[in-house]
Amino acid sequence: MKSKAYFPIFVLSLLLTLNAFAQAEKAEAGIQTIMQQTNVVGIAVAVVKNNKIIYTHSFGYKELETKQPLTDDCIFRIASISKSFSTTSIMQLAEAGKVSLDDDVSNLIGFTIRNPKFPETVITLRTLLQHRSSINDSEGYFSLDSINPATNPNWAKCYNNYEPGKGYMYCNLNYNITGTIIEKISRERFDQYVKHHILDPLKLYGGYCVDSLDNKRFATIYEYNTDSAKFISSPNAYAPRRTEIANYVPGKSTPIFSPTGGMKISATDLAKYMIMHSRLGKYQGVKIMSKKSAREMQKKVSEEDGYGMAIETQENLIKGKTMKGHTGSAYGLYSGMFFNSKEKFGFVVITNGCGPKYEDGFNGLIKNTINCLYESFIL
Repeated sequence: MKSKAYFPIFVLSLLLTLNAFAQAEKAEAGIQTIMQQTNVVGIAVAVVKNNKIIYTHSFGYKELETKQPLTDDCIFRIASISKSFSTTSIMQLAEAGKVSLDDDVSNLIGFTIRNPKFPETVITLRTLLQHRSSINDSEGYFSLDSINPATNPNWAKCYNNYEPGKGYMYCNLNYNITGTIIEKISRERFDQYVKHHILDPLKLYGGYCVDSLDNKRFATIYEYNTDSAKFISSPNAYAPRRTEIANYVPGKSTPIFSPTGGMKISATDLAKYMIMHSRLGKYQGVKIMSKKSAREMQKKVSEEDGYGMAIETQENLIKGKTMKGHTGSAYGLYSGMFFNSKEKFGFVVITNGCGPKYEDGFNGLIKNTINCLYESFIL
């Protein structure tokens, strides 16, 4: 009787290990080359394949002045990727029957939100999340006083000339209003709601409140000055705003935490959160929202802008691939979180400072690094 041929498990394991090592070596060489071509402080990356994190690495410096190296446990203010945490929170509240995406924002926020050029058109929560509210940032977005007729005589300037729901303009005020609504409906302080209902269930370390986090883990963020060709640190990226928090008024002071851009988290934990979106609301057996809600976040409203609700569709990030996700930029930081649900892969790339050059609407460093990781680990 002939014995069955088999491939020894230890040999297969060895080959897989050698392949992973070769992939990592290729990626790291490629990223080092990209960094040599661009002025960069540091980059943190994470790669997801088959909805699992298969690679994380950090390059460059956490702090330029001391040459302290960037490590995988460093946390960053991730800027506008934060918006997806706000939308995820709204979807949870909607599923619980506490709010509807088609509710009138005026009723939710407690003062009139109406474009004076279209006073009969209701501005809904949905149009806030889609950046189709006709609201703009011209009067600022760090306080809701900018759009409140009782506190700003120029409140009408906060609105564009098109009817709500009929046009798109990316607007940070949309999401600071959204964060305030989350606080009013849930009766939890905004940062605490996100911690209790998203971060803690997923076992992620991060948050919007600076003083609730270990400041030794913060990666210093640097703005690049093109005139001097030097990096200048941006301490405001992690401003604790203790006085404002001590005098916090629930349902009014929410923009202090910047629901539009203030999440602080590591690249690795952001990748875990990304897998939840890629898997349509679940990660490691934990359900954060329904598949219907996740799909609604990812569904682009129009072909022109590709935006859904804090998740956008990009066709020109990786050639031939439709990617879902979001970018971020603030204080000199640039970030990218993009995934392909069908093929179960994705990437997180965060830099705490670079000389930005743009390609196809993307920060070149972010785009080139994502493509390097794709070619090394996925292709």
